[in-house]
Amino acid sequence: MTDVVDVVVIGLGPGGEDVAGKLAEAGLEVVGVERQLVGGECPYWGCVPSKMMIRAGTLLAEAGRVREMAGEVDVRPDYAPVAARIRDEATDHWNDQVAVDRLVSKGGRFVRGAARITGPREVSVDGETFVARRGVVVATGTVPSVPPVPGLAETPYWTNRQAIEAKEPPESLIVLGGGAIGVELAQVFARFGARVTVLEAADQLLPLEEPEAGGLIADTLMAEGIDVRVGAQASGVSHGPPFRVEVGAGVVTTDQLLVATGRRADLSELGLDRLGVDGSARWLATDDRMRVVDGLWAVGDITGQGAFTHVAMYQSDVAVRAILEQAGRAARYHAVPRVTFSDPEVGAVGLTQAQARDQGLRVRVGVAQVPASARGWIHKTGNGGFVKLVEDADRGVLVGATSAGPAGGEVLGALSVAVHAELETATLRTMIYAYPTFHRAIEDALKALA
Repeated sequence: MTDVVDVVVIGLGPGGEDVAGKLAEAGLEVVGVERQLVGGECPYWGCVPSKMMIRAGTLLAEAGRVREMAGEVDVRPDYAPVAARIRDEATDHWNDQVAVDRLVSKGGRFVRGAARITGPREVSVDGETFVARRGVVVATGTVPSVPPVPGLAETPYWTNRQAIEAKEPPESLIVLGGGAIGVELAQVFARFGARVTVLEAADQLLPLEEPEAGGLIADTLMAEGIDVRVGAQASGVSHGPPFRVEVGAGVVTTDQLLVATGRRADLSELGLDRLGVDGSARWLATDDRMRVVDGLWAVGDITGQGAFTHVAMYQSDVAVRAILEQAGRAARYHAVPRVTFSDPEVGAVGLTQAQARDQGLRVRVGVAQVPASARGWIHKTGNGGFVKLVEDADRGVLVGATSAGPAGGEVLGALSVAVHAELETATLRTMIYAYPTFHRAIEDALKALA
């Protein structure tokens, strides 16, 4: 059976669902295809439930800080009811059927199944073929990247999905990977009573961020009783139980192992070779209108521009305008914001100092410590953090910034505007910064930059 439609969207995560819904609202005949849950990773295992877990852990930490100041003993509540509530509230917030109904209500059509491109503008889903007049949009996201550590594949390790679904914290947990996901979940489980060890192969936690950010988070985690090991490459894993992880000349044992070593796209099953596109590539490269080749667009994690929901939504708007042949912005990635929702939070935008220098820029840097600011002093316990500005000295504009500390992700908003708009630092110095706020540390960092 062959149907002729306007557009086929393969993958209905945040970006794909947004593309399908907007095109359907514009009057196009749209088929959205998803083999798993509509909404993708974010509402079920990623952004929504993980941040709810983090919020619960942060409340515990804040309560502990209050008790510490009052000289009382820290008491940890039972994790099980918290986990159950998180799962229930996340499901209430977003579920598969509601998402499907939303697409249909906009005039779209939903098909459950595994899609494969079988020719130009042609997609097959479990024996049903769709020919798209305008083209196909691929938005199939990413999957956890599991390193080829000997023995690991034969063990019942966790990825972020099993960690989010856990009804009880393990007695002990090794987190393989000290990036954003690893750091966030390590802190959550430690705050609910697990003995946690973090193993990061790079020489710092949060290896994609400024070294000051990695150092701050490492110090924080260690102060909370987490065993942090950087430059620690796992060379073998076995499971008895317990798990045995070989690191250097030693072995670390644990009840549970969480693999949090990044994510990767899997292009091999999409049939991209039919369009002359390399299905073995790490990412699906696009132009600045999200076009891969004629009649094929891509949005979201699969494009390699950052595994963030906000990037997928940004790209969705660009792709929709391109498919509708409307004027509009081209995709730019010079000011992509990112936040690690640890406690303290680490928000960053644009280039790190090292990245700016690698691009040949003449760099100036300004750093201000949050505890030295008025709001940091008022905040007292839990006030660790800093604001770091990276300036292209020849143009006098910010090309990158980091805001770490309480509400670091929120303070990042002002810095994101500055980097995105390429505002001159001279202009930023003329602003009035409210007192006493955390964002006032930006003014202190500008003074250090001068």
